[in-house]
Amino acid sequence: MPPADPFLPTYARYPVTFVRGEGSRLWDDEGNEYLDFLCGLSVTSLGHCHPDVVAAVREQAGLLMHTGNLFSNEPGVALAERLVESSLGGGVFFTNSGAEANEAAIKLARKRRTGGDIVSVHGGFHGRTYGALSATPQESKQAPFAPLVPGFRAVADEALPGAVDERTAAVIVEPIRAETGVHPVAPEVLRATREACDRAGALLIFDEVQTGMGRTGSLWAYEQLGVVPDAMTTAKALGGGLPIGALVTTPALRDVLAPGDHGSTFAGGPVVAAAALASFDVIDDADLMLAVRDAGERLRGLLEQFAEVVSVRGLGLMIGCDITGDAPAIARRALLEERLVINATGPSTLRFLPPLTVSGAEIDDAIARLGRILG
Repeated sequence: MPPADPFLPTYARYPVTFVRGEGSRLWDDEGNEYLDFLCGLSVTSLGHCHPDVVAAVREQAGLLMHTGNLFSNEPGVALAERLVESSLGGGVFFTNSGAEANEAAIKLARKRRTGGDIVSVHGGFHGRTYGALSATPQESKQAPFAPLVPGFRAVADEALPGAVDERTAAVIVEPIRAETGVHPVAPEVLRATREACDRAGALLIFDEVQTGMGRTGSLWAYEQLGVVPDAMTTAKALGGGLPIGALVTTPALRDVLAPGDHGSTFAGGPVVAAAALASFDVIDDADLMLAVRDAGERLRGLLEQFAEVVSVRGLGLMIGCDITGDAPAIARRALLEERLVINATGPSTLRFLPPLTVSGAEIDDAIARLGRILG
């Protein structure tokens, strides 16, 4: 007989099974309706089953599903061109996830400066594969899997500029540290780090796996910071709900990786690329980005009214708030009692990642549900 739970115990799952989604709503296998302000950790940023994404997937699945990386496919080429044109102007390497995109970025940096160090930020998160994990200086995540990849150093974000020297291959940093509670890195720190990297000949890599694709109220977060990286990584919302990531570079780095240096069997396949193109068509819109910024201000303002809320921070619809209570318990109660999907990123921090298309009425509804828990 198979075990009652066939999965390895790697996730602390809630006792809820979702079977259907539409827009900002989810339904479980008992027919209960939920308001989703987490988006599968910033993945379904256009809401669940956006009709344009669904139509693109259905059409492409009936035409061509896989070719492998020995050949080009039309949606993949179009998506690569869209990524390049919308950001750094160089080249793209497709992956299946954000961690894989960061692995590619690390290899790019090490190929360019052999043996160089990778500098990251305490409290940052770049993935759970070995290279990405080595750049994720969180003791609870790293310690069970030591020894890690050598040549990684971690500093506090304000110390980044001073940590760059002639041994540095790259600095990898999230413009907003997401997984540990939505902590923006000060723009002046990022600007000083850019200058330090330029002086030392090191790369500046922005991990925009969560901040990218409109989450902060611009297509890419770096557009609001006055700092342009040498390379960036993206994933999560890129595929509209399907798994895809990418490393994007400036023109100067386009030819660093040669044939055989890196690869991925499934990455950038026709179906996921078609989904990503459809997502791009919706997200890359000035009116939507303005709406995201306005919705973020509304949500932050309403959260600040709760007596239990100590502080609120974030950009666009990427919001974290510190509370006086037990955040994991609050998130669990919100799910099970009020059918509101949020999550806790620490003992006192709640995270909100609603769809970019969220309405004012849905924000008010979420605040009312949360208020009944906090009250």
